[in-house]
Amino acid sequence: MPVPQSLLVAIGGNATHPESIRGTTEEQERVAERAAQALLPLIRSNNRILITHGNGPVVGKILLRMMLTREQIPPMRLDVCVAHSQGGIGYLLMQALENAMRRAGIERQAACVVTQVEVDAHDPAFDAPSKPIGAFFSEPEARAFEARGWRMMDDAGRGWRHCVASPEPRAIINLHVIRALLESGTVLIAGGGGGIPVVRDAKGDWQGVQAVVDKDLTSALLARSLGVPDLLLLTAVDRVAIDFNTPRQRYLDQVTLAELRLHQQAGHFARGSMGPKIEAAIRHLEGGGRRAVIGHLEHALPALAGHSGTHVVHG
Repeated sequence: MPVPQSLLVAIGGNATHPESIRGTTEEQERVAERAAQALLPLIRSNNRILITHGNGPVVGKILLRMMLTREQIPPMRLDVCVAHSQGGIGYLLMQALENAMRRAGIERQAACVVTQVEVDAHDPAFDAPSKPIGAFFSEPEARAFEARGWRMMDDAGRGWRHCVASPEPRAIINLHVIRALLESGTVLIAGGGGGIPVVRDAKGDWQGVQAVVDKDLTSALLARSLGVPDLLLLTAVDRVAIDFNTPRQRYLDQVTLAELRLHQQAGHFARGSMGPKIEAAIRHLEGGGRRAVIGHLEHALPALAGHSGTHVVHG
C-alpha cells in the first residue's frame, strides 16, 4: 500500500544511540544519517509525518555523567535531563533529515518541538520506579550504584540498568504547535523521550517532575490526539515473537487486537523491551486508530507496505 497521508513514526532510543557505539558526536551523526535514510522513503512531498524517538541510552548517560561529577557540578533534575536529550537527539535527527531530503530533491523543512507532557502528580509510578534507562551493568556494578543512591533493576535478563519513575502520559501540552507545524508541511520531530513530564502546581503553573514518560505510550497518545490513523513503531527486530527465546517461539505477522491482548495478558512481552510497544499498539487501536505496525527501522517502508513487521489490526 502507498505511504499514508498521515503517519506517526516512533523510533527506539537504540536507533539514535545503539549500544555498539561509544557515543561520540561523530558516531551519533552517522547513526542519525542511517535513521534518516531509513525514514526517507516514508516522506512524500505533501504527507503529514510526525517522528518520535526514544532517549533511554542518552538520558541514561546524562544521569551517569552527573553521578560521576556531582561533587563538582550540581546535578540537574530528571525532567531537565529529558529536555537536554530531546534537544540533542532532535538536532541530530533534524539535520540528518534535512540533508537526506535535500539530496533526494524533496523540498521540505524539518523541525523539532521540545515537547512537554502532562502527568498525574499522584501517579502510583512515582512510588514504584520501573522504567530502565541507560547502559547495562553487571550485578556487582549495579550494587555499587545502589550504594550511591541509584535504584537498579534486572532488565529482561540482559543486565542491570538504572530505573526511574514512569507515569502515564495524560495530555500533550504543545499539541497546537505540533498540529500547526504538521499542517504547514514540516517534517516534524516531537515527543522525544516520551516528552518532558510536567504537572500543575498549587498555583496552576507547570512544573517538571523526576520521571521519564514512555516514548511509545506518548506516541499512541499523540496519534490519538492528532487523529493519525497509522502508527509505525520501529525498533531493532523485524517482528514480534511470543514464547520468545524458547523452543516454542513463534513470530506474529498479523494479529488482531483481541489476540494481542490475550498474548499480553499471558506475559509474553517484557516490560523493558517489547512490552511498551505492545501496549502502545493496543491503545492506538482502542483509541480509534486504523492499524499499528511494529518492525525494523531499516525496513520501514516494507513494514508499512505489509511485507515485513507485525501488523496489529481490528478483528
